[in-house]
Amino acid sequence: MSTAGIPGAPECRVEAWQDIVAVAAGNVHTASNTGRSHTVGLRADGTVVAAGWNDAGQCDVAGWTDVVRIAAGWRRTLAVLADGTVRAAGRRREGACDVDRWREIIAVAAGDWHSVGLRADGTATAVGVGRRGQCDVAGWRRVHAIAAGWLHSVAVTDDGRVLAAGATASGVDEMAGWREMVGVSAGSRHTVGVDARGRVFAAGDNSRGQCDVASWRDIVAVAAGSAHTLGLRADGAVLATGDHTDGRCDTARWRVRVP
Repeated sequence: MSTAGIPGAPECRVEAWQDIVAVAAGNVHTASNTGRSHTVGLRADGTVVAAGWNDAGQCDVAGWTDVVRIAAGWRRTLAVLADGTVRAAGRRREGACDVDRWREIIAVAAGDWHSVGLRADGTATAVGVGRRGQCDVAGWRRVHAIAAGWLHSVAVTDDGRVLAAGATASGVDEMAGWREMVGVSAGSRHTVGVDARGRVFAAGDNSRGQCDVASWRDIVAVAAGSAHTLGLRADGAVLATGDHTDGRCDTARWRVRVP
């Protein structure tokens, strides 16, 4: 495992992790009263490991089994089990962990204050704070990928279109024209997507340069942090742009095995 960020930070202490097949970072919008985070890893055997900030129990995942997908948000960890149910650990005050009744779920996404679930039939559901409309996903259809930011939710449909709900400042109105999309990721106030030709698109806040991705090519996956963006190129290189605080964009030497 490789990490970029504050050297020695608890959420970066993942050197001993083995047999990891997926990771998730507990993201939080950049503000003067935030900054702590946690990291979650899914092992090949369906168990889960976590490191970092645990004030709300978001790292209490040691007993989880049969997990097939994971997601991490502010003070929260979500997991999809093999039977389509969902488990949650962390802060429950705002209702973003109220996923016990979800069924037939194949993917989850964790924003700061809300959680989104993708059902096997291509519909979506959401719980938590929805004051900006970020939980208004009941009408979504033919969805195959989802993402959640601070105050918005995003989805990619089977025909490559993008659906978005929530705060307009996050660029939800700017994605209507995106086509042939194969992946999407939501940061705090911005969204990035990659299309079938390996091009990357971005919408929303660009105050830290997190949307400066127009020149990227041959990208196979993207990930959005609070105010920075990462792109995995087909040759295994990892590109980064945006907020460079604490070295979070120090990925130039990374090489990732592309499936």
